[in-house]
Amino acid sequence: MSEAQVRAINLALQGGGAHGAFTWGVHDRLLEDGRVSFEGISATSAGAMNAVVYAYGKMRGGVDGARQALHDFWQRVSRTSAQYSPLSLTPLERMLGIKPEQSASYMAFESLTRSFSPYQLNPLNINPLRDVLTACVDFAELKRCQCSKLFLSATNIRSGNVRVFRNEELSIEAVLASACLPSLFQAIEIDGAFYWDGGYMGNPSLFPLFYNTDSRDVVVVHINPIFNPDIPRSASEIADRVNEITFNSALLKEFRAVAFVTKLIEDGWIKDEYRARLRHMLIHSIRADDALNALGAASKFNTEWRFLTDLRDRGRATAEQWLAENYIHLGKRATVDLAEEYLNPRNA
Repeated sequence: MSEAQVRAINLALQGGGAHGAFTWGVHDRLLEDGRVSFEGISATSAGAMNAVVYAYGKMRGGVDGARQALHDFWQRVSRTSAQYSPLSLTPLERMLGIKPEQSASYMAFESLTRSFSPYQLNPLNINPLRDVLTACVDFAELKRCQCSKLFLSATNIRSGNVRVFRNEELSIEAVLASACLPSLFQAIEIDGAFYWDGGYMGNPSLFPLFYNTDSRDVVVVHINPIFNPDIPRSASEIADRVNEITFNSALLKEFRAVAFVTKLIEDGWIKDEYRARLRHMLIHSIRADDALNALGAASKFNTEWRFLTDLRDRGRATAEQWLAENYIHLGKRATVDLAEEYLNPRNA
């Protein structure tokens, strides 16, 4: 395929723990297809890990290197974190068909993390993801990456603002800050500032792509379902839905802002001399609603290899369908009606 046939797009990758393996599958299928390249990637938490592993793999081995790097990263996640996972089932629980989120170990984990902080439970600040990232990415080399512009979001604890780390600022600490769930890990300190998971303020942040890239196409890879047809009634179902809503809220606010600017441009409300100051961005979504709706928030801690590869395959299938339906529209029009979905009073 000639370079002229490859469309440059931007990716926006959500975070969501082990569900980030779904994004691995999406990434893998887009790379395999070969008709798109990634100019910019804005990412949070697990999405940030996918982003840096992709970029490092691409630097070292092109598209095939990127795909292999993502596979090796998630395999290492499974092997390394298996001993820490709260979803481990005993042989008896497996025989009885107990779900991981109903296991004694997970219920104990839930109780502990609600009663004690990570400063009490984990005073040595052990984080298995640090070892995984160290083994998979040379961050000193990654800072020189020219294959994609990277933007990783974390939440500044003191100000409550989003902090976006760019290529030249990348480090293990920046990635861990983007993925720092405050109930599990001690805050990450970088240059005297302290950070928690970026999902609270940007999951992911879209604005860096608007201001720092040439491509108008932004493909958002969702792993926190936006629409859920069921009304939660049990305590765990309520907690799961609160989790989904919380980690989508910042993104939906940005969607509404984009919809407003798009309406200003398309309806001719902006004087010609000012139109060039606003960018008409084209938003696309690869959504996991159908693929992941049945999975509770507890499964975000499930790092069993069989589960991760199943999520990967779901991501690949979802990306395959998205390419078949939407590739022809890249560079021409948005494939998400933001006004209808996020500004319409019926959906408010």
